[in-house]
Amino acid sequence: MLKKNKDYRVMKKIGLIINPIAGMGGSVGLKGTDGLAHEALRLGSIPKALDKAKVFIEKISGLENLVEIVTCSGDMGENALKKYNFNARIIYFPRSENTTSSDTVEAARIMKNEDVDLLVFTGGDGTAKNIYEGAGESTTAIGIPAGVKIHSSVFAKTPGRAGELAKLFIEGKTTLTKEAEVLDIDECEYRKGNVNTRLFGYLTVPVERKFMQNKKAPSLKSEKSQQYEIANEVIRDMLEDEYYIIGPGSTTRAIMEILGLKNTLIGVDLIYNKKLIENDLSENQILKYISSSPAKIIITPTGGQGYLLGRGNQQISDKVVKTVGKDNIIIIATKDKIANLKGEPLLLDTGSNETDEMLKGYAKIITGFRETVIYKINS
Repeated sequence: MLKKNKDYRVMKKIGLIINPIAGMGGSVGLKGTDGLAHEALRLGSIPKALDKAKVFIEKISGLENLVEIVTCSGDMGENALKKYNFNARIIYFPRSENTTSSDTVEAARIMKNEDVDLLVFTGGDGTAKNIYEGAGESTTAIGIPAGVKIHSSVFAKTPGRAGELAKLFIEGKTTLTKEAEVLDIDECEYRKGNVNTRLFGYLTVPVERKFMQNKKAPSLKSEKSQQYEIANEVIRDMLEDEYYIIGPGSTTRAIMEILGLKNTLIGVDLIYNKKLIENDLSENQILKYISSSPAKIIITPTGGQGYLLGRGNQQISDKVVKTVGKDNIIIIATKDKIANLKGEPLLLDTGSNETDEMLKGYAKIITGFRETVIYKINS
């Protein structure tokens, strides 16, 4: 039987699961956090999943009269809700503060049995897989993006967009749902530069293209010549005595290949006077080099999704961006990659509203030799 509030509107039961360690491997160059949370902490990574969940919660604050939240104890949910007045109930208690994937699976299973109307989770592809394992296909879910890599299409574009979409769902303004792919990769192979994506299943998500991200698309082999044209254009304009931070991706890799430099397809490399300084740097290593020297960032958006920052390149953090400066960011993308966005803007999810706001607007993208387009960037 549906519960109603005093205004006779239908109450919604929202499940909230946070993977506290999600994304910690990104800024320190580990390219994932599976089995490496302690190593990420040792290298100086700061957990951010809780803060991303709070962005989501802030967006639905004001709807306390329409929502009951069921969640987990501690950093898996309870701590994100502390300053709010939601009717919240703890229904899962992890055995240890050091939570694991089995905690996520078990919490999702319990929430499915609780018949939640919407299951919201914070994490990356691995967390989405665990949610699917526990809750199955039928539970309606929204992912708050917090992982290092996000290939699945079950995530909102940003934590804020997840909150906006959940608000529409709670208010009954969106009711259509669809099945969305849950994808994950072998992180051990990923760290070696091999990207093998596997379909694990489907989650049911609200149908709102404006709020949900697309699955990541690989670069086509036919793009190779375009990538080399772009690389030649970038190299032609490189300045002496400046650092160049080369972001991950096959488009940026072409620059390193033409220069004859060793590169990391999924890591961040640093060059100076067209010579390699270091491969696969963390956020702190980048900051050490550029703190007192001019630098530029060369990045390309993720294929099919259009993320410029915040997906697979967290080493280029908001601190790195602020140090380098907006005018020293060079964006490159093939014409095919831009066309596949179908007019959707490039996206930002640096975890810093200030940085996202600074970068919003229109920017030049190098798409070929002496060819550029002006394209919109949104957050």
